[in-house]
Parts: sequence; C-alpha cells; structure tokens
Amino acid sequence: MVVTTSAALGVPAEAGGGPLSPGSGRADARPRRRAGVRQANVPVYVALIIGALASLSPILIVLVNSFRPNSEIVRDPLGVPATLDFSNYVNAWFSASLGTYFLNSVIVTAGALALCLVLALPVGYAIGRWTFAARTFLGVLFLAGLMVPLRIGVVPLARLYERLGLNDSLFGLILIYAAIGLPMAVLILSAFYAQLPDSLEDAALVDGAGHGILFLRIMTPLVRPAIAAVLVLNVGPAWNDFFMPLIFLRSFDSYTIPVGITTFFTEHSADRGLLFAGIIIAILPVAIFFSLAMKHVVRGLTAGIGK
Repeated sequence: MVVTTSAALGVPAEAGGGPLSPGSGRADARPRRRAGVRQANVPVYVALIIGALASLSPILIVLVNSFRPNSEIVRDPLGVPATLDFSNYVNAWFSASLGTYFLNSVIVTAGALALCLVLALPVGYAIGRWTFAARTFLGVLFLAGLMVPLRIGVVPLARLYERLGLNDSLFGLILIYAAIGLPMAVLILSAFYAQLPDSLEDAALVDGAGHGILFLRIMTPLVRPAIAAVLVLNVGPAWNDFFMPLIFLRSFDSYTIPVGITTFFTEHSADRGLLFAGIIIAILPVAIFFSLAMKHVVRGLTAGIGK
C-alpha cells in the first residue's frame, strides 16, 4: 500500500489541513459563488442600461436639436449639429419672453411649497403627537383629500375666483397648488412626528420649554427627511402643471412655463429649435432640484438601517 503525501508530491502542507480540508474547500467555493452571482447579474444590468437609454433618448434628441436651427431640424430631425449654436436659448429667454414665464413659475412653485409647509407642519405635528377627540376625523379628512381630484371642481372654483378677483393671478395658483399638496404633506409629516420618541418631548417639557419651542426647535428639525419628501412630491406638479394655468391665467405676462411654451408655435408654423430650447430650460431646474433633494430623502429614510 502506497501512501502519497503532500511532501512526496512536492507541495507544502498548510497548517490546519491539506488541499482537501473543509476550510480550504469553503474558501475556494465562496469566490466562485460570488463570481457566479455577478455573471448572473450581467443580463439584468444590460437590460437596465438599455431601458435607461430608451427613457433618456427623447430628452437627448430634444437637447441636441436645441442647438440646431429650425431649417436643419426640419431637414434631418435626428441629425447632429455641426456647431453648438446657443441662439435658440438667447431668443427663447429674451425674445420669446421665456424669462418672464420662468420667473412666474418660480414664484408660483416656491410660494405653493412654502404655504403648504407652513400649513402642514403644525397640523401634522398636532395629529402625530397630540391626543384629542377630532384626531381620527382629521386624519380621515386629509386622507379623503387624496381621493378627490381638484379638477372635478374647477367650474365652481373658477366662479369663486371670479368673485374674489383671483383670476389671472399668480397668488390664486399658489392657493390651488398648496391645497393640492396639503393632504399628502400632512399625512407624511404626521407619520414622521408620531415616530419620534416621547422621551425628547418629556425632557424638553421638564427643562421648561413651551409647546412652541418644542415644535419649532426640537421636533421639526428631526423631520427634515419628511420635509424633503414633501418638497420632492409637490415641486413637480406645481412646476409642470398645464391645466390650472391654462384655466385661470388670461394675460401673457402671467403665464407660467408650461403655458408660455405653447406660444412658441402656432397653427401653421413652429420654430422647433426655439421650442426645444424652451423645453430644456423648463426641465433643467426641476432636474437639479430632484438630484439634490432625493439624496437627502434617501439619506434620512435609511439613517437607521444597520444600527
């Protein structure tokens, strides 16, 4: 009987087991499993990349054509500009009054978000932290506000605005968008306020802090992820909405961007380069805002994971 050892084969023996030891087998299998998992994910990554490119392709076409004159776009819609021509952006901003429409959209969106937060923060705090008789009723009332679209009441709302003199007014739009975003904002904020520990509230009250200081300086800074989520969910509908400005705005000077861009083309003619430049200008602020705000939302929502 011949016994073959690692020393006889010229292979140094490892401490704690030979080549077929259980530990070495597990060590060799682990990288193979990881490599197998990575190889299995390759089709998924390829499919996701293709889907992302397909989603971005309309925006890329608009971006490329915004640097081309209208004659080139008509002749070859999918062509590439020979040189970067920024005249479409200059003409859209100054000659086509896009700067005025842009400022109106900023005023309406910022005003609606500010008013929505001013109203939603104390209501969400009261529903989330206090116990009173109408608490459940208020929660159900704001929940019902998500189920009823405001557009079905646009006719009586237009008549009310006519009596109050709010037609063709940016302040009237601010009230509408604040009312649209208020139910969701209250529900999100109340859920975050309810999750805060009672020990913070008890310690602040023992130290002599009033309910106002407790709300503004202690509790509200802790729900910044919820505030960011409210902003992210409401900035898009207020900035991109076309229906409400079309109904309630009458003069060109009060148009927001979605309605103002429609003045770039008529029934029989259209400057496509000017239109594409206006679309890019309208998209850019929202894209920047989402890229900055979503980072804070995700960071806040995942802060407690792994602790």
